[in-house]
Amino acid sequence: MHDWIDRRRLLAFAGAAAVSPALGQETGSAHLHAMMAPDPTAPKVAMLVYPRMVALDLIGPMTVFTIMRWNLQLIWKERTPVSTDVGVPIAANATFAEAYSDPDILFVPGGLLGTIACMQDPEVVDFVAALGARAKWVTSDCTGSLILGAAGLLRGYDATSHWGVADLLPLLGARHVAKRVVRDRNRLTAGGATAGIDFGLVLVSELAGEEASRRDQLILEYAPAPPFRNGTPDEAGPERMADIRKGRVWMDEQARLAVEVARRRLAPG
Repeated sequence: MHDWIDRRRLLAFAGAAAVSPALGQETGSAHLHAMMAPDPTAPKVAMLVYPRMVALDLIGPMTVFTIMRWNLQLIWKERTPVSTDVGVPIAANATFAEAYSDPDILFVPGGLLGTIACMQDPEVVDFVAALGARAKWVTSDCTGSLILGAAGLLRGYDATSHWGVADLLPLLGARHVAKRVVRDRNRLTAGGATAGIDFGLVLVSELAGEEASRRDQLILEYAPAPPFRNGTPDEAGPERMADIRKGRVWMDEQARLAVEVARRRLAPG
């Protein structure tokens, strides 16, 4: 059974460290490191990072998986930090050449402008296609599903994406299902950025059982209570949706053009 980190153990450790500073500085720090270190027998997760990605798309699932002590690789062409939507750079810890050859999970986050650039980059698309063909689970959050689709990994599968571009999934051979998290066999896709935590908990439930996922959720104190019911197109209503789409016209058109190019590339013959 996994040696999960929970608040009770951390509080016990903190109390012991307070009584004995030497424990906190020496034995304690080593123990804490051991508690947090990935479990070599746990799933291997290959997580794509790329310029102009949405940080929350990555950080939500990454936090869920870290609590489980899964083995995480952040993968990009090189190890130099990539930009994110919030201005906090994220550095890969493995290059394409160093990536797991047989990951248990391939995960692709979103970020529409970065997603479009990845879809237009043959090196990225070929890498995702090759790794996805070997992964036990092929997964994404937000617009990351378009990258999976461009790599031919969603043909014949139910999938979802951010509401702004979810209608493009059928052009890449997927069946769009308007749900927060969609599973079809070994494909697991999630909607907008905040759905990444839900996605992570669903995947933990699939691989480690419901009780492990419940424990993870409790450690995170994940009990969403948004101030407004406005998080989906249906909740927002047609008037608000029409208004917000006005500011997305150029961006959504670029996504459609990139998807059309990918569709033609995937077409047989």
